[in-house]
Amino acid sequence: MTGGSRGIGAATALRLAQEGADVAVGYVNGKEAAEEVVRAVEALGRRSVALRADSADASEAAGVVAAAAEALGGLDILVNNAGVGLLGPLETLSLTDVDRVLAVNVRAVFLASQAAAALMTEGGRIITLGSCMAQRVPGPGGALYAMSKAALAGLTKALARELGERGITANLVLPGPIDTDMNPADGPYASGQAAMTALGRFGTAGEVASMVAYLAGATYVTGAEFAVDGGHAA
Repeated sequence: MTGGSRGIGAATALRLAQEGADVAVGYVNGKEAAEEVVRAVEALGRRSVALRADSADASEAAGVVAAAAEALGGLDILVNNAGVGLLGPLETLSLTDVDRVLAVNVRAVFLASQAAAALMTEGGRIITLGSCMAQRVPGPGGALYAMSKAALAGLTKALARELGERGITANLVLPGPIDTDMNPADGPYASGQAAMTALGRFGTAGEVASMVAYLAGATYVTGAEFAVDGGHAA
C-alpha cells in the first residue's frame, strides 16, 4: 500500500490485516507513524514492513512495489493511496505545481500498477483511491487536483480490460470529505464540506477502508468506481 502511514492508508492497512493480509506500508514522510502501523498489523498476527518511497520519483514509485513483493514473498493486492492535494486559483498554479501533482496522483499510480501487474498471479487486485472531486467540483480552485483524480477513472477501466483475462481486477474508490489529520472534521473549512454531502457529515477513514476491503475480496467487480462520499455527488 502506498501512503499507508496515516489517515485512510493506515485504516486500510489495519482493515486488510484483520481480513488476513500481510501488509507493506509505503510512506514518504513520517517513518515513526509508518512503523506504528507496522506494529499494529503485527499485533493482529500478520507480517508487515515499512518501505519509504517518494511517489514523485518515477523509479521509487515502481521500485517500492517490487520491494514489497520481495519482503512479503509475493503480491496479491495493490492499494494506490498516496496522493497530493493542491487547490488554488488557476492563474496561481505553476508548472512545478502541475508536474508534481500529475507525477504523484497519476504517473505514480500508473507505474505502481504496471509493476504490480508484472508480479501478480491469477486473481490479483488493484485498488486506487481517487476523490469525489472527480465527479463533482463544488467550487473554484480545483482544476489541477480534479484533473489528476479524473484521470484515474480512465486508467482503472483500461487496467480492467487489459488484465481481466488473468482474473486481475482494477477498481477506483472515490472518498468524499474524510476526517483525517489532513482534513479534520473540526477544521476551518469543515462545515462547508459537510454541508455539500447528503448525510451532512464527514466520513471516517474506517468507512473508506471497508470499501477497499470489500474490493479486495470481490471477484466479479472490475473497472468500476465506488463513491464513499456521503452523497457529495448526489
